[in-house]
Amino acid sequence: MTEQDEVGARLTTREAAERLGVKPETVYAYVSRGQLASRRSPSGRGSTFDAAEVDALARKGRREDRPAGELTFRTEITLIENDRYYFRGVDAVALAERYSYEEIVRWLLSGRLEHGFRFVSPTEPLRAARSAVDSLPAHAGTMDRLRVAVVAASATDPLRFDLDPTMVAGTGTCLISTLVDALPVTGRKHGGDGPIAWRLWPRLTGRPADDASLRVLDRALCLLIDHDLAASTLAARVAASARAHPYAVVSAGLGALEGPLHGAASGLAHRMLAEVIERGGATPVVADHLRAGRRIPGLGHRLYPGEDPRAQALFAALADVPRARPALDAAQDVIDTSARHTALYANVDLALAVLSVSSGMPADAGETVFAVARTAGWIAHALEEYAERPLRMRPSGRYQGLRPPRPLP
Repeated sequence: MTEQDEVGARLTTREAAERLGVKPETVYAYVSRGQLASRRSPSGRGSTFDAAEVDALARKGRREDRPAGELTFRTEITLIENDRYYFRGVDAVALAERYSYEEIVRWLLSGRLEHGFRFVSPTEPLRAARSAVDSLPAHAGTMDRLRVAVVAASATDPLRFDLDPTMVAGTGTCLISTLVDALPVTGRKHGGDGPIAWRLWPRLTGRPADDASLRVLDRALCLLIDHDLAASTLAARVAASARAHPYAVVSAGLGALEGPLHGAASGLAHRMLAEVIERGGATPVVADHLRAGRRIPGLGHRLYPGEDPRAQALFAALADVPRARPALDAAQDVIDTSARHTALYANVDLALAVLSVSSGMPADAGETVFAVARTAGWIAHALEEYAERPLRMRPSGRYQGLRPPRPLP
């Protein structure tokens, strides 16, 4: 009599994996997320699973059940509704007020939430990443540096193709730390493995950091970890669905992030705010944008009819930074001036611009903060996608060229 016969309608780990179409280690990932319940085998060797529960999960996960022509991804990371957003059902703004970036990232990736957790950069990947970054020309931007740092760190990791959830989560936290520590220092370098915000600050500005400013930077990192399937996250999930390793997933996300309609949007808001301060008011600046047919940077978000909750949280934190007052006033002037033309609320790009302008950071600093923060979200989405069946749906192009047959040129 087999073990399955002895326990009735229960499956071994191998049998459950076969029904789900995943690897055995992915079955345990489902258990850790509460999607499956396990019971110790009567023989004491391994675990067993209720067959009906496994079959229900398999039906839920079949990608062929999607509406024809629609590309959808099941996710348990971020919910956006009613002008709020939530990480695993918990208000993301409230989380950012109580926990640090590293603590929230660890919770999203492993389910453990506790104070005091720190990220550490492995020696060899960091050495390779710094060498690659230092080899770039002086005019290279921060996104250039981040992209080559990911590739260099990847080349030193012979285990990068191990997609075990614990390995992927560990790779993610080490990579975030490595990316920050590989960037050149502008201000006074902070030694040791302190918080990510503390280590990132001198790579963004030469001005010394006060506690209130560091809290704002950490708050920004927390709030930007994920925002459902933004363009960069979609790119990351598609890469993960093809079973690209975590470094390649992050590279895919960075590539999509660099466009002016995504991560670089805060740089446009930075330049606008700097001009408002220089010209003494928002009216001529807003008028110039409207006259040129350009949208006003930092205003409006299609997912929030009202104000972006990330912007609200950052503005509240920036109010505790005295040197941020001129930039905050400039941002409010932009909002008030624009309200005469159209009802748009501030989004997170405008809040990031207040941080960068008031702290003497370059225009691309907001994009850097965005990229570092969102790396954690891409890894979290990769973990979800690795637990799914690979994408079976292949989008097709609609050919609009000349019809064959045509003579050879």
